[in-house]
Amino acid sequence: MLLQASGITKHYGAAPVLEGISLQINERDRIGLVGVNGAGKSTFLRVLAGEIVPDTGSVSKPRELKIGYLAQNGGLQGHRTIQEEMNSAFGPLLDQEKALQELEARIADPRELDNEQRYEALLAQYADVSEKFRENGGYEMNNRIRSILHGMGFGDFAPDTEVASLSGGQRTRLALARLLLVQPELLLLDEPTNHLDIQTLTWLEQYLRSYAGAMVIVSHDRYFLDATVTSVVEIERHQATRYTGNYSRFMDLKAAAFSQQLKLYEQQRKEISRMEDFIQRNIVRASTTRRAQSRRNALERIERLEKPSTLRQASFSFTTERRSGKEVLRVIRCSAAPNQEMAPLFRNVSFEVKRGERVALLGPNGVGKTTLLRALTDQLSLRDGAIEWGVGISLGYYDQEQRNLNPANTVLEEVWSAYPHLPEAEIRTVLGNFLFSGEDVRKKVSSLSGGEKARVALSKLMLLKANVMLLDEPTNHLDLMSREVLEAALEEYDGTLVFVSHDRYFLNRIADRVVEMSADGAEHFLGNYDEMVAKKQQMEEWEATNRDSAATPSEPAVTSYEAEKQAKREDRARARKREQAEADIARLEGEIAELEEQMASPEMAIDYVLLRETQAEAEKKRAELDEVYQVWESLMED
Repeated sequence: MLLQASGITKHYGAAPVLEGISLQINERDRIGLVGVNGAGKSTFLRVLAGEIVPDTGSVSKPRELKIGYLAQNGGLQGHRTIQEEMNSAFGPLLDQEKALQELEARIADPRELDNEQRYEALLAQYADVSEKFRENGGYEMNNRIRSILHGMGFGDFAPDTEVASLSGGQRTRLALARLLLVQPELLLLDEPTNHLDIQTLTWLEQYLRSYAGAMVIVSHDRYFLDATVTSVVEIERHQATRYTGNYSRFMDLKAAAFSQQLKLYEQQRKEISRMEDFIQRNIVRASTTRRAQSRRNALERIERLEKPSTLRQASFSFTTERRSGKEVLRVIRCSAAPNQEMAPLFRNVSFEVKRGERVALLGPNGVGKTTLLRALTDQLSLRDGAIEWGVGISLGYYDQEQRNLNPANTVLEEVWSAYPHLPEAEIRTVLGNFLFSGEDVRKKVSSLSGGEKARVALSKLMLLKANVMLLDEPTNHLDLMSREVLEAALEEYDGTLVFVSHDRYFLNRIADRVVEMSADGAEHFLGNYDEMVAKKQQMEEWEATNRDSAATPSEPAVTSYEAEKQAKREDRARARKREQAEADIARLEGEIAELEEQMASPEMAIDYVLLRETQAEAEKKRAELDEVYQVWESLMED
């Protein structure tokens, strides 16, 4: 056992955050710590790291245990260079290296040869220090620094770059790189995937899978958790529950446990009802009163189960007011930069988007993905190329920086000012669906957390009813539960999506095409993130096999394969939409038939007000049915 936390309780003011939480961490444990925003995950991690003291409870660990703690957005500070910060991770080794250098200088001094006995002792001392230096990894020190800096995205940075000149995200990445060099026996990582692009995330996953120590990771990156952890601890309602397996397994186990608890509750409720009915029927009858009293005593001894419940979660959907044209967007050999002083971040980027497609824009940090989205929304001008929008486009944009929110507004004012024609009650209902209820709507936008601001921005986007949505990192700041809700809403959305995301779980669930941007253009891949990775691997293997050939007869087959795959994907998408339309037609026809049956009843004939209301409802359903039939007919024609 490396560490034992027992009965940890922590309050902030009168509000409880953690109540009696316990956790045992063994050697090579890989634990994911999950929960909604505000559940107390970061607080618990700080308790384990010794950063704060719990109100009650204890943390037991060996005195010599080496713990490495990465705080969320906890970047390095000071005036050191990148190389100096990395070297500082090897304190004792640097002392040994300095001792070796001093011994080497003495050995090279001709005066030491005057005393043969002293010189032999000097050589023996050098051999002893050198062996210890080798055993402790001293000779691999510089290679490890270079490898980890490269993996964490600092391969192109000069070693003498001052840490103070880096951005906040870069300093956090550098802090993580230094922590990996230290190699503590227990790693405590709070949102280590923040500020990492997909290439760096992939490298970090591979590194942590082979890490010799134990780790506890707080992360909202489900793909990362699936790849790195072997057990999950969920903090919910101030309590902790541990599940064996990665994140996907945890979700399955949690759903099964909830189903079982609900089943036991229903069984007990039925049994209690049966017993109460028996008591009521038999307590007054002389022949059965003793049995009824005995049953009453048994009923009083039953330990009542609480009905299992889930945490309240956001509930919303995205709809469109009108259908766009089939050709939605053409991006033609574009180049752009965030401002006029900078050189273009990308050049010659081209792609097309059809109605109903979900296109993901990928690429390393700094390649200009957000810049391209801002160019698409006319927030900045292209340096070169052209953007052509199709007909009937209504555009919605989600900004990861939430620049379109007014910090001086309350939550209610922020949404209502964008849609002043809607009644206050409707705005409040929408905000309630995004978890803003009661006095929450009076909070200033400036006081909101990142997750709360994201929910405000999503509520405004939902009310827009755009048929094309541009989303810039929509899952940032959202907890795991909110991400699941967002994905479900986007899966049902019948418009077109173009989005930027580093969330590979989100990419796999939403994207049906990937445009991977680089400084010199873009590559195109059918399918989601995993399918893109598989295709790139396939192409690399194909290129390696055919490297010596100028051209191969298999190239047309690859092109044909891509075209066939695209056609099949479009057929499947049409089939899904057609099935949904047919299901809606069947539902609406059934509801209309039921309403017509009600209007023909004798009761309805004498209640004119109810008859008129029912007729209006039936007309509304018929209009809705006509719209669905139009969609179905267009799908049959495509």
